[in-house]
Amino acid sequence: MARVVKRGLLVVGGQPDDDGRDASRGAILDGAIAAFLDVGVRRTSMGDVARRARISPATLYRKFAGKSGLVEAVWLREARRFLADMDDTLEEVRRAGGDAEDQVVTLAFAVVDAIRRNRLLARLMQTEPELILPLMTTQAGPVLALGRDYVTGVLRRLQDEGLLADFDAEPVAEVLARLSLSLALTPETVLPLDDDEKSRALFRAHIVPALGITKETRRTR
Repeated sequence: MARVVKRGLLVVGGQPDDDGRDASRGAILDGAIAAFLDVGVRRTSMGDVARRARISPATLYRKFAGKSGLVEAVWLREARRFLADMDDTLEEVRRAGGDAEDQVVTLAFAVVDAIRRNRLLARLMQTEPELILPLMTTQAGPVLALGRDYVTGVLRRLQDEGLLADFDAEPVAEVLARLSLSLALTPETVLPLDDDEKSRALFRAHIVPALGITKETRRTR
């Protein structure tokens, strides 16, 4: 599973998401997620997934040769949906006239909130912690690379739009990715992460300035 998850996170965005064109594939992935949430990955069989997707085992095996490919496809779709949700959230802020600080605060909050509330990740941390925890900590390179690349793209877009001054966006993006992952995976905290308003205020007052995105680096038109 470790290899599968790493591969999935590394190639997100590199392959088309064809669920919309293939209803049976979408049903299979929905069935797999439902099974993973119920009993975990290890205890889920291909037969379980076929029953939940209401297809024959033969149809399932025509789509996926084995469970490893199915797990990879699930992670790919989850990651694509995660990034698509981030894009939609930031676009809403942009349309509302949000400046660079507004967008970075929203991004940081949304990433932490999405990871903390992800049911599949939470379930796997309960059922297979020995597999999932290393992928989120000591072996988290692919996860951090995904987050770093995405945040770097956001910061560079803000620079191109003249909302941020020029600086090396990649190291700043990695700090934000590492901080977000740490906050998301450690449920016990004195930080008000379960209160949306207070959490956003925390990011605005302390996290964003700590990243170097201050009045000196923000630009106004």
